[in-house]
Amino acid sequence: MTLIKYNPNNYKPTTFNSFFDRFFNDDFFGVKGESNFTPQVDISESEKEFEIQFALPGMKKEDIKIDLNDDRLTVSGERKLKNEKNEKNYHSVESYYGAFNRSFYLPDNVNVEKVDASYRDGVLNIVLPKDEKKVSKKTILIK
Repeated sequence: MTLIKYNPNNYKPTTFNSFFDRFFNDDFFGVKGESNFTPQVDISESEKEFEIQFALPGMKKEDIKIDLNDDRLTVSGERKLKNEKNEKNYHSVESYYGAFNRSFYLPDNVNVEKVDASYRDGVLNIVLPKDEKKVSKKTILIK
């Protein structure tokens, strides 16, 4: 685990390395906008299944597409910026918008016929059940 020094002023780096990290990893001038959206993903595993959760706040399920080709799961979509003409004067915009595409290679023991997906409260939940016939863990005895 890496400890990160607290920085109350996000615009002024606390170390020289953090200056370069921010310069090369963040958007130029700290402006977040279109085409930079990469949803956060949590992946967990139990004895019977894998579970993938995508953080997609503010999106509709109609704007999300899930494809399963061979052993690759692809989730894509677009989070659109609402251009309302009400003359709002934003002081800060920390949300990302734009198209995204995330792909994951699945283990051999996933039963692709029983994959299930649900979307609720801005979280896309994909359940990938394990195939009981395919054993992914084996203990080998030494002779």
